[in-house]
Amino acid sequence: MDKDYILAIDEGTTTARAIIFDHSGQRVAMARHPIRQILPNPGWVEHEPNEIWNAVQTTIATALIDSGIKPKQIKAIGIASQRETTVVWDKKTGLPIYNAIVWQSRQTSKLANDFIKAGYKDEIHQKTGLIISPYFSATKIRWILDHVDGSQERAEKGELLFGTINTWLLWKLTDGESFMTDCANASRTMLYNINTLEWDDDLLKLFNIPRVMLPEVKSNSEVFGITKNYQFYGSEIPISGMTGSQQASLFGQMAFEPGMVKNTYGTGAFAVMNTGNKPAMSDNNLLTTIAYGINGEIKYALEGSVFVAGAALQWLRDDMKLISSTPATSDAAKNSIDDNEVYVVPAFAGLGAPYWDNEAHGTIFGLTRGTTDKDVIKATLQAIAYQTKDIIGTMSSDSKIPIEVLKVDGAASANDYLMQFQADILGISLQRSSELETTSLGVAFMAGLGVGYWKDLDDIKQNYQAGKIYQPKMSETVRTNLYDGWKDAVEATMAFKHNI
Repeated sequence: MDKDYILAIDEGTTTARAIIFDHSGQRVAMARHPIRQILPNPGWVEHEPNEIWNAVQTTIATALIDSGIKPKQIKAIGIASQRETTVVWDKKTGLPIYNAIVWQSRQTSKLANDFIKAGYKDEIHQKTGLIISPYFSATKIRWILDHVDGSQERAEKGELLFGTINTWLLWKLTDGESFMTDCANASRTMLYNINTLEWDDDLLKLFNIPRVMLPEVKSNSEVFGITKNYQFYGSEIPISGMTGSQQASLFGQMAFEPGMVKNTYGTGAFAVMNTGNKPAMSDNNLLTTIAYGINGEIKYALEGSVFVAGAALQWLRDDMKLISSTPATSDAAKNSIDDNEVYVVPAFAGLGAPYWDNEAHGTIFGLTRGTTDKDVIKATLQAIAYQTKDIIGTMSSDSKIPIEVLKVDGAASANDYLMQFQADILGISLQRSSELETTSLGVAFMAGLGVGYWKDLDDIKQNYQAGKIYQPKMSETVRTNLYDGWKDAVEATMAFKHNI
């Protein structure tokens, strides 16, 4: 008898992946396809939505063909996606009216600043758990409606639809029959009230966004729709798991208990702490968000976002030409002989938590005549770890919970130099997952739960396998001195922007 599997679609910022898992949580097939980055102006980042859809179709087909698994063996599909990225499309034709505005994009900075100046910061924080920022979907929707002729009127008539990438892919997979999102992705739009668990009428009015263009909100683990047989190689498969990328990796790391923390090192780096059944509001600019909703129960989380992590390594490779591949950074850093005097602050898209400075630019400090390419590479890796320490320290302070272990995953977590330095600068243990694609694994678990492939959370826990553990080796004195230097570099970076 043919085995059954779960297919996870992981549509990230730079890559789309399709990964097939078996009942033991083992990866049996994976395909990936790059996502083109459109950079029309400095600080702007866009994607073409149909290119994303085509990339997803390509990866699904490749994973099935390479594995020999038949579509009818796929029990369910889960969709994890880049979160705040915004698509607006025509309800009848299915054509986007503008490129997708990516979460990183700064093109709505002025809009966000206008709402801050108008005094809406506290109201939006209390309702959504978020900081007013161009990071989130609300200002992106508003920008599209402002810049595409006639779109406000069309939206009010119900002719246009909005979705983050998960909603867009669901709509495409079901040929327009399912127009939904999940509560975790909804909580990243700056339009969803995480207390009432509804789209907030006051916020919709504030941003002048018609409710009719918003999707229905569901939990993270239930049937959202069924694939069309002519779109999925003759099979109709339930799409029964859907969430944002970072919530998916939290779930994949099995951080089901309050106080458990994971950090994913992808294009950005995202630390998320499960805080339990009630939202914990941060006093220090962390985000309060929905972690997941399953079986009628909502779990909340604190989150800190580093906008540029793996993207800084791509900068070293593609723009600075200092390395031929991102894995090469580990050996280069180990071969640096400087005394850690160089600091790179990779604020290419502003600074995220806990600073939330949208106008900061990237900087390098401490250069001497003897500084080499290896020193800059090492400092760039260290910057990822410093930014994570900023967040983890704030998270522990806000939650009043000491953090003793950090679970890590994502592509850059394979970098041994970065992981050891991260453990050193935090002064705690790092536990790397044996499955680095925990985003895909997490949404696969959600999809499987939605159709009974796995019975419950205890059934899922049987599948967890820890990978390498990194223990701190650095003295407290060295750790303090290095981190003090980082804080000085960030302060100087934030001051420098005023002179540009």
